[in-house]
Amino acid sequence: MRPVKIFAAIAALTLATTTFTPAAATAATGSAVRPVTACADLARGFALPGAPTHVTAAAVVAATATDPEYCGVAGYVEPAVRFELRLPTKTYAGRYLQYGCGGFCGLVNPPAFADCGLPHGGDVAVAATDDGHVGKTPAVVDDGSWGAHDQAARNDLEFRAPHVVSRASKAIIQAFYGAPPRKSYFTGCSDGGREGLLLAQRYPADFDGIDAGAPANYWGPLLGEYQTWLARTNSAADGSPILTAAKLPALHDAVLAACDRLDGLADGQLDDPRACHFDPATLTCRGADTPSCLTPAQVTVTRKLYSPPADAAGTLLYPGGQQPGSELSWAGWIIATPDTGGVAFARSLAENYLRYLGYPIGAPAATVDTFAFTRREFDRLTPVGVRYDALSLDLSAFQRRGGKLLLWHGWADEAIPPAGTLDYYQRLTDGRPQDWARLFMVPSLYHCGGGTTLTEFDPLKQLVAWVERGTTPTVVTATGRDAAGNVTRTRPVFAYPRRTVYNGTGSIDDAASFHPAPPSSPVRDVVHWAGEKLYGLPGPVAP
Repeated sequence: MRPVKIFAAIAALTLATTTFTPAAATAATGSAVRPVTACADLARGFALPGAPTHVTAAAVVAATATDPEYCGVAGYVEPAVRFELRLPTKTYAGRYLQYGCGGFCGLVNPPAFADCGLPHGGDVAVAATDDGHVGKTPAVVDDGSWGAHDQAARNDLEFRAPHVVSRASKAIIQAFYGAPPRKSYFTGCSDGGREGLLLAQRYPADFDGIDAGAPANYWGPLLGEYQTWLARTNSAADGSPILTAAKLPALHDAVLAACDRLDGLADGQLDDPRACHFDPATLTCRGADTPSCLTPAQVTVTRKLYSPPADAAGTLLYPGGQQPGSELSWAGWIIATPDTGGVAFARSLAENYLRYLGYPIGAPAATVDTFAFTRREFDRLTPVGVRYDALSLDLSAFQRRGGKLLLWHGWADEAIPPAGTLDYYQRLTDGRPQDWARLFMVPSLYHCGGGTTLTEFDPLKQLVAWVERGTTPTVVTATGRDAAGNVTRTRPVFAYPRRTVYNGTGSIDDAASFHPAPPSSPVRDVVHWAGEKLYGLPGPVAP
């Protein structure tokens, strides 16, 4: 099941899956807004400057047990940014929610009616986009070849698509309901998290609240340097993996045995893996090579995976590496499995980025096996990388207009090291929760979802309450589920840098058994690395 979860995170939208309960809107945003235009009449063009929009289909879709009746709209923004927009016909109360994409995108995932908590899911108009291109291999990691010679398609993925879809959706909402949305929200994870930060930085008027999970905002170094590092680190001369999936359970168990109690509670998770200084050499095979031990070569690989990539002089080329406690998530992402087609996802992403997307069109391109971990190659990736990156520290315009930014990241994220989000957050806020920006770090959570003990984290309700009620989020409850979908654990996650501490009584699987505490040491999350100039290099902006 693990590869399926990985695919859901990198090649699909981060969609809310809460059940919709049909009901009229309440006083939270006023009574339900009725359409003033027939759904079918939306099938026309919208002459938006810089974003000419064409609705190719519009039809009413009947209510189901989980969804309200809605006007389903499909269309595109020129040249080729496809989108889907769903407009509730009876329960809309003025909110617009746009979903981010994952991986290289390339397909429009039907947007779900999310439960915003004020009052029901059906009051939200929802939209999603393919970011301007059709993926060549939608069932796996998109191969990226569409970007080899198409700068317009690159522009859309790099920075343009989320913004122009926001403009198009709001124009259609205006036409359908007779008024623009009262409040607009964006939610996404991975590339969707990058898009959320990009929107706050470059298009601060587009959204009132942004939920950005595990953001890929260090895009150029993440795809070019870090994913290549993961692929190369675990590749033998013949291309086979050095560290195999069979070794991961024993490695993970050894990490927990060494570090689980460091946070004061033996609960199968590391609340802050940075406190864990596990040496994989303790698992070195003393005799036969078995799944319970590591060969010397595997010890070397594991140590490298826990470290960031660096050049020969020791300069870091990315601000983080794998965290202790994430080991079980390496299967599929770092280590190929049969379900991934025999190629690890890190290698697929890195190879396709380097070949087709990471360098200016026409410039010499590297491959995973020829890439040089040098400052020169880092700088060669920068001109294109900054077009994707969402690293600007100037969010003053977003802040001034009352925008709210809610960041979150899983401590056991195998795809995007959490150290990067911590580095960015401290640079942005000096590491302290702000009245407009908050960060939540979720123990044991993998990339966007899944995990060993906690598997789900969805702060959308808290974001909406923050924007509309002024209720600043201090805690969000994370949930753990087993393979059958049964809840096995709930745990409060407090706004970083506050810690979660056991009360001393009650079930360790019940969120009510925990309270917040200040950080045990001063926050020092800034990482000095080769890309520090990137925070001052804003990318291009679409009209």
